[in-house]
Amino acid sequence: MKLVAATAVILIWSCLPATAQQRAAALYAQRCAQCHDSGNADSRVPSRAALQAKSFDEVLGAITTGAMASFAQGLTGDERAAVASLVTGKAASHASTGNAGQCAPSEAGFPQPTDGPGWNGWGADLNNSRFQPAATAGLTSDEVPRLRLKWAFGFPNTSTAFAQPTVVGGLLFVGGGDRKVHALDAKSGCTRWVFPTEAAVRTAISFAPLDNGQPAIFFGDVFANVYAVNAATGALIWKSRVDDHLAARITGAPVFHSGVVYVGVSSIEEATGSRPTYQCCTFRGSVVALKAETGAQIWKSYTIPETPHPTKTNAIGTQLFGPAGASVWSAPTIDVQRGALYVATSNSYADPATDTSDAVLAFDLATGRMLWHQQATPRDSFVVACFGTDQSNCPDSRGPDHDFGQSPILVSLRSGQRVLAIGQKSGVVHALDPDNEGKILWQTRIGQGGPLGGTEWGSAADQDRIYVANSDVRFLRDGTRRLNSSEGGGLFGLDLATGKITMQVAPVACGDRPQCSPALSAAITVIPGVVFSGGVSGFLRAYATDDARLLWEIDTARDYTTVNGVSARGGAMDGPGPIVVDHMLYVNSGYAQWSGLPGNVLLAFEVGNP
Repeated sequence: MKLVAATAVILIWSCLPATAQQRAAALYAQRCAQCHDSGNADSRVPSRAALQAKSFDEVLGAITTGAMASFAQGLTGDERAAVASLVTGKAASHASTGNAGQCAPSEAGFPQPTDGPGWNGWGADLNNSRFQPAATAGLTSDEVPRLRLKWAFGFPNTSTAFAQPTVVGGLLFVGGGDRKVHALDAKSGCTRWVFPTEAAVRTAISFAPLDNGQPAIFFGDVFANVYAVNAATGALIWKSRVDDHLAARITGAPVFHSGVVYVGVSSIEEATGSRPTYQCCTFRGSVVALKAETGAQIWKSYTIPETPHPTKTNAIGTQLFGPAGASVWSAPTIDVQRGALYVATSNSYADPATDTSDAVLAFDLATGRMLWHQQATPRDSFVVACFGTDQSNCPDSRGPDHDFGQSPILVSLRSGQRVLAIGQKSGVVHALDPDNEGKILWQTRIGQGGPLGGTEWGSAADQDRIYVANSDVRFLRDGTRRLNSSEGGGLFGLDLATGKITMQVAPVACGDRPQCSPALSAAITVIPGVVFSGGVSGFLRAYATDDARLLWEIDTARDYTTVNGVSARGGAMDGPGPIVVDHMLYVNSGYAQWSGLPGNVLLAFEVGNP
């Protein structure tokens, strides 16, 4: 199979004129190889092999208007296309499914009331709990073992399914690497409408009715645009670019509350800032408040109050800047009681490291004024250059890259105490007091941590415990960037009052499975009595919260016949987690970013007959 794939790459590449091949190879060596060919097992940049798993359109989009656009500045369209062909071994796709999978013309509007069962946004509620109550879930622990695939939907021209779906009023909304947002019938998977976006959408989607009567969905793309779209028709209501920095992007779901849309801004400058000729770094994370009706900005508050300024020159004389970084990768958490908003931040990108990086920050909802901050890891300045051969732009502190990738979870305990709980890439879970300026209540280690370690995209909580998946993904130390099939993983339940581990699932080894890791990096989800966790292995598993027994598992890494006629396959599960609503479970499968199995499918499960 590997020989056939390699032969196909050679044939497609050889179809390009010799001059184009030579030019593309030279451009790749000049602009890309330092990061993608570094061979460092801990690098957060996709390896050359991982790039080959992506589609031509995906890579071309990334170097045209996406995350890597700054690396391709000044290149012609033909040069960008040649580089995309070089790294993928593929040509542009002209495949079209036509009207395959379209809903019947008579089907319009919402199949169900919009105030009925749903999963709205990233965490299902303003607290970002990722907990679905029994009545809304419509799924019990006794029924979970009988979950069966009902339908599959394929995302075209992409190798990664990285956007979590939302279900409201019987419609499912989901974005993807194909630069589209799809509205599907949640029960059948047929397509109601498709909205083209300027760049890939990896955020979850939030729904809210506007004052003018329009049902709206809100989402962001990796070009730092925030959109409002009519949820019933797919018509654009407004689009607002919230940051002009070339590396800026939106990865966390916008959150609607009381007529305002709140969104965190992250960036890829941690990678783009690695070139020795790049003046690293000038991006600061932020939170932006927009009017839900118009998209007009109400306020914008930076996570680093100080403006970046010249600090020093690197070894080749490039001017460097700082402070920078403290991106917001996840959805904001709303505290209605205190009129506050909480976000968690990434590491710093440059010296001096700021005390608002690797931290939980609180902002005033009305004004955007920072109320308090609680840092978890000080002196964590890091860019991808720290793993490369040329470390000219690596900060002196060379931090451990232990930022927060998930949203804080706000929980009211049965005792009445309120807790703000969050897991970190350091492998530590933190509980803070939201009513006492983020005072640390407890801290518990559940993993070793690392650049791709600890807890990554999302934890979940009920009223008693926070459930945390451990990644600690590791690579073989042989220069190949192959996943280590025996290290990483583990699932934990921690008592929210004390931090004591009260439930634990051991890592599940991969055996001889290729491109596999026991790591649990994807966000997890809880319903009463059950916690769901998807793995880099491609397995989705459900465990009982009382005794950690395995209730159900399914291997999603296979080929699927899809409702929309797109060729689709499942793969590694990373980033978004499963959602449970109205007797069904939905989950994406496929994540090629860190050498995992690529995939491009959204799966819908329902309870089958005994």
